[in-house]
Amino acid sequence: MKINYFLVLLLLSFGTINAQIFSDDFESYSVGDYLGVVGGPNWTTWSGTTGGAEDVQITNTQSSSGGNSIYFSSISSSGGPQDVVLSFGQQYSSGVFTFEADFLVEAGKGGHWNFQADTVIGTTWALNCQFVGGSIDLDGFISAPYPEGQWFTMTIEANLTLELWKLYVDGNYMGSWRNPINQLASLDLYPRDGDGFYVDDVIFDHQPYTLPNLNAAVFDADMVGEVVGMTVNPTMKIINAGQDSITSFDLSIEYNGSTITENVTGVDIPSLADYQVDFTSSLNLVAGPSMVSATVSNVNGMGPDDNVNDDTLIFNINPIVPALGKTVVGEEATGTWCTWCPRGDVYMRLWSRKYGEYFAGIAVHNSDPMADLVYDSGLVTLISGFPSSLVDRLSETDPSQMEDDIVARLQTPPLATIVNGAMWDPVTRTLDVSGTYTLTDSLPGGYRVACVITEDSVTGTASGYDQVNAYSGGNYGPMGGYENLPNPVPASMMVYEHVARGIAPGFTGTPFAGPTSGGSVYTANFQFVLDPSWDETKIDIITLLIDPTGQIDNAASLPINDAISNGFIVGVEEDGAEYLGTPLTVYPNPTDGSAYASLTLSGTSSVVMDVYDMTGKVVFHRDYGVLDGAKILPLNMDGLAPGLYTVVAYINDKAFNTKLMVR
Repeated sequence: MKINYFLVLLLLSFGTINAQIFSDDFESYSVGDYLGVVGGPNWTTWSGTTGGAEDVQITNTQSSSGGNSIYFSSISSSGGPQDVVLSFGQQYSSGVFTFEADFLVEAGKGGHWNFQADTVIGTTWALNCQFVGGSIDLDGFISAPYPEGQWFTMTIEANLTLELWKLYVDGNYMGSWRNPINQLASLDLYPRDGDGFYVDDVIFDHQPYTLPNLNAAVFDADMVGEVVGMTVNPTMKIINAGQDSITSFDLSIEYNGSTITENVTGVDIPSLADYQVDFTSSLNLVAGPSMVSATVSNVNGMGPDDNVNDDTLIFNINPIVPALGKTVVGEEATGTWCTWCPRGDVYMRLWSRKYGEYFAGIAVHNSDPMADLVYDSGLVTLISGFPSSLVDRLSETDPSQMEDDIVARLQTPPLATIVNGAMWDPVTRTLDVSGTYTLTDSLPGGYRVACVITEDSVTGTASGYDQVNAYSGGNYGPMGGYENLPNPVPASMMVYEHVARGIAPGFTGTPFAGPTSGGSVYTANFQFVLDPSWDETKIDIITLLIDPTGQIDNAASLPINDAISNGFIVGVEEDGAEYLGTPLTVYPNPTDGSAYASLTLSGTSSVVMDVYDMTGKVVFHRDYGVLDGAKILPLNMDGLAPGLYTVVAYINDKAFNTKLMVR
C-alpha cells in the first residue's frame, strides 16, 4: 500500500504517529471474492447479508496500487443493488477522524458514498458525496474538481471536537465547513443509476484532540469569485479552537503579490464558536494558477497563540477566463410546494456568488403565488420534474450539477455581445427595455431575441409562500441551513431570489430582425408593466439571444437602475419588423369583481384572452375575434376567490401576460 504524505503530516501535527486504525488495499483477497465475506467484520452490507447482489466482488480490472480494487455500478433507477458498509467500529463524536480512499470514476459516469452518523445505519446521514462530471459535491458545503477516468486520492479530515471538516484531493486543500451532524460511525458505498467507480486503498484513523488555552484557527477563506476580471472582497472564517474567549485578532490574505488585512476588535468569540470577516479591501482576480495564503495573527493582542500550526491556510486558485462579453443563463424550475426545491435555492445562490455578473440566475416558479404562467409553461416542456435546471437551455440537470455547464458555456464565445438600457414610468409602472446586440460574427438565420425581468428579495404573507422542506430535521444531510428549518418553512422566514416576473414577448422569443453581418448593431425593444406588489428597485433585466435550436447563445444581465442609467434606445424597425413591447394592461388592479384589459395592437390581430388561477386552471376564457388598434375588453372576475391571477392575451402567435389581484 502506498504511503500518503498528507496523512503522515496530519498525524505528525498531533505529536505522535500511531498505527492506522484500519487500512485495506484489497491485496490479501482473491479476484471474485465477496468483500463482506472475506473482509469482515469491518466490511458488511446495508442489510447485513453478504456474498450476494448487495455485496461487492474483488476485481483486478483497475487498481491504484497493487493489482486489486472494488468496483461499483448501477443501471437501476433506484440505485444499487450493491450497498456496502465499512463499519468504523464505534461512533466517533470528538477528536480528529481521518478518512482517505483512492477513487476512479469512469468517464461519463458518476459515483456516490455517504457517512452514517449512528451505529444503527439508516438513522442519520452525516455527509453525502457525489461524483458527477468531474465535480465532487459534499452536501452543498464543498464543490471541487476531480479528474474523470483517473485515480485520485480523497481525504476527509473531521475535527469532531471543533466540528470542523476539511476536504483534500490529491493532498491539495479544497475547502472547509462546519458540519451540524458531527459524528461518524460508518461508510456506505452505494451506486446510483449511471454510476461506475472503483475504490482502492481505504484508510481511516482517529486521534484525540485537546483544546489549548488561546488558539484561533483559520476555518476557511473564500475569494468570493471564480472568474478573471472580477473584483472580489474575500471572506475569511476563524474558529476559536481554544478555551479562552477571543476579543481581537488580525486577518490577512496574500494573493498575486498583494496583501490585504483586516483588524478585528471589540468581539467576544467563545470557545468552539466561529466568526466570519468580510474584507472591506478588494483584490482583482487574474489569469493563471496562483497560491493564496490566509493567516490569523495577534490574537487578543498577544502575538502568536498557543498553536501556530493552524494559523495559516494555503490553497490554490485558477480563475476561469471568460469569453468576451459572455453571460451564462441558469433557469431553475421550482415551486413552494416542491419538497426538494430548497436544494435549488441553495445552489442558485451559490452559483450567483461564485460567478457574479457572469451568471444570470432565473427562478421560474410553478403553481405558487410567484409563478409566471407564460414562462412556466415554456420551461416545463424542457424538464422532467422539480427541482430542475437548464444552463443556457442545454440538457436538463439538477441545480446541484450546473457548474460544469456554467464553466463550459462561460468559455464559449458568443455571436453577439449585448448592452441593456431602460426607461421607467413610475406612474403607469411601465418598464421599457432596449437590448442592443453587436454581432461578433455573421449571424445565421433562425436566431431570436427575448427579455426576462426578475425580482430579488421577494417575500409574502399568504400560505402559498410557505416553502415545503424535505431537508428539515437533517435526515437527508445538510442543505445550506434548510436542515435547521421547519417543514414547511413559514412565509415569514422565506426570502426568494431571482424570481422570474415576466418574459417578453414569450418563452421562445421573437425573430432577430436586424442586419446579420459581423460588426452590425441591432436594438430590440421590450415592454413590461410591473405589478403594484413588485419592488421595482429589486428588478434585474436579462436580455437573451436564442439560437435556432432553442439554446441561449448569450445574455446580458443588469439591475434596473444601471439599465436606466444606460438610457433607453428606440429600436429601428427594419423590413416591417414589429415592436416587441407588451401591449397588455389590466385595471382596476386590485379588483373586487369586473376588470378590463387594455390592448394596443399594431395591426389587425386575432385576440384570445385567458385568466388562470395559481394552480394553472383556466377560470375565464374568451375569443374576441379579429381586432385592430387600441381596445378595451371586459374581463368577468365575479365569483372568483380572492387571490392572484394571471391574465394572458394571445395576440396572433404571441402570448402577453400580466398579474391581476382579486380582493
